[in-house]
Amino acid sequence: MRRILDIIKKRTGSQAKSTIPFRLNLLFFIVFVLFAMLVGQLAYLQIVYGGKFEAEVDRTDKTVMTGNVPRGMIYDSKGRLLVGNSTENAITYTKSGSVKSSDIYQIVNRLTKYITIEDTNLSSRDEADYILSEPGKSSKVIKQMPKSSRVDANGDSLTDAKIYANEVKYVQKEGIHLNNQDLQRASLFKKMSSAYSLSTIFLKDKNLTAREIAEVSEHLTELPGVSIGSNWERDYPQGESIESIIGGVSTEQQGIPDDEINTMLASGYSRNDRVGTSYLEKSYESILSGTKSQKQVQVGSNNQIKKSSTIYGGQKGGNLNLTIDSKYQKQVQDALNEQYSAAKTAGITQYSDGAYAVALNPKTGAILAMAGIHNDPKTGKTSEDALGVINRTFVMGSAVKGATVLGALMDGVITPTNNTLADEPIYLPSTPVKKSVYPIGTFSSLSAIQALQFSSNEYMMALALKEANADYVPNKRIVMNPDIFNKMRGYFNQFGLGVKTGIDISGETTGIEGATTNSDGALKTGSALDLAYGNYDAYTLIEMAQYISTIANGGYRMKPYVVQSIQKTKNDGTKGALTSVTKPSVLNKVGFTTDELDVVRKGMYAAVHGSGYWTTATRLADLSPSVAAKTGTAQSFYFDPDNPSSDPPSTITTSLVSFGPYDDPNIAMAIVFPNLTSETGSYPQLLAKQMYTDYYKLTGQK
Repeated sequence: MRRILDIIKKRTGSQAKSTIPFRLNLLFFIVFVLFAMLVGQLAYLQIVYGGKFEAEVDRTDKTVMTGNVPRGMIYDSKGRLLVGNSTENAITYTKSGSVKSSDIYQIVNRLTKYITIEDTNLSSRDEADYILSEPGKSSKVIKQMPKSSRVDANGDSLTDAKIYANEVKYVQKEGIHLNNQDLQRASLFKKMSSAYSLSTIFLKDKNLTAREIAEVSEHLTELPGVSIGSNWERDYPQGESIESIIGGVSTEQQGIPDDEINTMLASGYSRNDRVGTSYLEKSYESILSGTKSQKQVQVGSNNQIKKSSTIYGGQKGGNLNLTIDSKYQKQVQDALNEQYSAAKTAGITQYSDGAYAVALNPKTGAILAMAGIHNDPKTGKTSEDALGVINRTFVMGSAVKGATVLGALMDGVITPTNNTLADEPIYLPSTPVKKSVYPIGTFSSLSAIQALQFSSNEYMMALALKEANADYVPNKRIVMNPDIFNKMRGYFNQFGLGVKTGIDISGETTGIEGATTNSDGALKTGSALDLAYGNYDAYTLIEMAQYISTIANGGYRMKPYVVQSIQKTKNDGTKGALTSVTKPSVLNKVGFTTDELDVVRKGMYAAVHGSGYWTTATRLADLSPSVAAKTGTAQSFYFDPDNPSSDPPSTITTSLVSFGPYDDPNIAMAIVFPNLTSETGSYPQLLAKQMYTDYYKLTGQK
C-alpha cells in the first residue's frame, strides 16, 4: 500500500513541476506579444503620423484683431478747431484666449512693481476674486469650508459656479485685509479679468510717467499681453460752451450703449469701444469713428499670442465742418447769459427753468448759433444747455400768429385786400373773458397787418371762428366744425410747428398737442380759440426758428443742419479731401401766394417800426439793416416735480421770432424765456437786438 502511495505521489509531483513552467511561459508569451504590438503601433504612429503630431504641437491659429483709430475732429465754419483729441501714453493689455486667473494674478503682481494705480474703487467681491486667484489659494479655501458648502443634501458635489460663490462668501466672512499695494493689484486684476478674449484694454492711460513707461518696456517679456500704447480724450480748444451741441463719447468702461449693442456689434464694433452717445457725436458716429486697424495675430496651441503683424493701419475718423461760427456762438451765449442774469437780478426767475436762443440762415437752413441756459428753480444754479433748443417744448404765445394769419389767408376766410375784422373779446359760459392784453375797446376793428403789429388775440380768435364756421353768441356755448383743430394744426405743420424739423442732431423732440375734447367727448372750443393765438400747443424753439425762416424766405420749409461738410483726415492729422457737402434741403413749399405772404411780412415789420403805444417789438426799431419780428407772451405754469399734487403757480413765457435784413433776410432767430413771474423787461427783444448787432458786425452788413 505504501509503495502504491509513493508511486502516486511521485507521478503528481512530476506533473506539477511540468505544469507551472508552462503557465509562466504562456504568460510571458502573451506579454511579449502585447509589448511587440505596442512597439509596432508606436513605430507606425511615429513613421506615418509623426510629422502631423509635431505640426499639431506647433500649431498656430491666425486671428484678425481690430484696433481703434483717432476720432475725427470738428471745426467751426471758419476752420477753427472746436473738438480735437489729446493723446496720452498708456499701458495696454491684450487678453489671450485661455488665460487663467492665476496667470493674471502673477502678471499684476509683477506689473505693480513698475506702475502705480490710482483708481482702486473695488467691491468686496472684487477683492475676494483677487485673493482666490492666488495659485493654490482656492484649493485651500475649499478644504477649509464646511462640507455643506461643497455638497448638497444628497451628498452630490455642487457645481463649480456654486462652489466658487461659496468660496467668495467664505473669504468675505473670514475678513479681507488688503494693503494699498494689494488694492492696486486687485484693481488691475479686475480690469484684466473682465476683458474679452483677444481684446485690448487700457490698464493705465492717465498720469503715466516716463519712468513707468521705461520700466514696463524693459520688462515686457515677463508681462504676457502687456504693451505700451496710446489713448485719446476729447478736448475743446474754443471752450466747452459748444460741448452741449457736440455731445459726448463713452468711456472704455461704458463701451457701447445697451440699447444699441446688437446693432453696433453687427457693424464691427467691440463691446468696450468708445462711441458717440449723444447729439453730433452720435449722429455722425460712423464718420467720426473712422475705420479700425487690423492686426493678424498668431495664437499657439496653448492659446497664447505668439506674434502679430499689422495688415491694415486703419483710416482715421473723418472731420466735420460745422455751419456755426464759434465766435458768433460765444457772442450769442454771452448775450443770453447777460439777459438771463438781468432777469434774475429783477427777481422774476423764481420758477424759471432757463432761456434759449437759436439763429439760422433762412435761405439754407444752416444753423448759425444755438445757445441755452438751464436753471434749477430749487437751487438757482445754471448750466449751459444749447440742446434745449431741440429737445424742450414751450407754449410760445403770440409769436405763432404769423402762421395763424397765413393759415386763414390760405383757407380763404380773409384775403389780402379784405381782412379787416371787428376787434371784440370773446365771452364763453363759466370762462374768464378772452381778450388781448390791451383794454377792451382800444380798437374797434383791425386789419391783419395791424393785428400783428398790436398782437391782437381777439383778431386771431375771430379767424378761428371763421375757419370753424362757428356761430358765436356771447355767453353761449360755441358750436364749431369738429375738424377745427386738424385744420389749424395742418396749416401750422406746413411751417414746421408741431412736427420735427429734421435737424441733423440726434435727440430732437416734437411739439406737444393739447387735447381736442373734454372728458365727456365734447369739442374743446375754448382751447381752439387759445390755439389760434399761441396759448395752447407747445413747440420746440427749433420749430419756431423753422417757422419764421419759412416766412422770411418766401415759403420754403428748409431742413436745419449743423454739419456743412465732411473731410477725410490725412496721415499727419491734417484735413484731407472733402467727401460730402450738405446741400440745402426743402422739406415742403407752403401754399400761400406772394400777396398773402406780403400781408404777414408787413405786419411783422409794423410790429417793429409801427407807431402807437401797443406796437409790440419797438426795441428793434433802430437796427440797421431793418428787421421784422413778432413777440409772444403766454400764460404758463410751474409744476414742481417734488410736489406734483400742489396747485402750480402761474407764470409767464415770453418769446420772439424775427428775421433780417427785411428786404433780403440772411438770418432768422427764435428766442424764449419760459416761466418768468413777470413779462416786464423785454428780455427776448434785448437779446435779439444784441444778436443782430453782433451778426451784422461780424458779416460786415451796414
